[in-house]
Amino acid sequence: MPTALDALSNTLSFLTAMITPALLVSACGSLILSTSTRLGRVVDRVRALSSVMEEFVRGKDKEELALYEERVQTNFVQMDMLTSRSRLLQRAMVSFYISLAFFVLTSVAIGVAALLGGRYSWLPIATGLIGAILMLYGCVLLIFETRLALATIHHEMDFIWRFTEHLAPDELVQNYKAHNVHFRRKKNGEQHLTK
Repeated sequence: MPTALDALSNTLSFLTAMITPALLVSACGSLILSTSTRLGRVVDRVRALSSVMEEFVRGKDKEELALYEERVQTNFVQMDMLTSRSRLLQRAMVSFYISLAFFVLTSVAIGVAALLGGRYSWLPIATGLIGAILMLYGCVLLIFETRLALATIHHEMDFIWRFTEHLAPDELVQNYKAHNVHFRRKKNGEQHLTK
């Protein structure tokens, strides 16, 4: 016959089990916050590039502007990459929010399974697994977005090098020894600061 101490112990173990998904809820919250910050930065960058593009298009001195065509092309490619990044970030955020809901549902399901007996013991496991899979999916999307962010930075830096080559004195360009480019392949024929 169960004693009052056994009943209290069972109650505390169920409450502890219900609180356990809180770690995953906290992790989801951190991912949502960082993803939201990244999305905000992408939106700010799109707005800045949009203003620059408008100035380029409406400008009257296109011939006098150094590397005008390359500037427009660079901004166009960056807008495309930023659009893709924003879509990946939005999908990741949706995934994290749904995952968060499933982790909260897991806590509720633990309580329901405890109240109704062993018949529904599969419910917390299923909701927890769905939440974890969605969280994993969101993390994979963030990996793709991070790679795209790096590609965007590389593209912008490549243009800055070309711009620097165009404006730098010939003697500086000829005496400069290029540094190695680590962790990425150079495109065919790509050389920096060599004329």
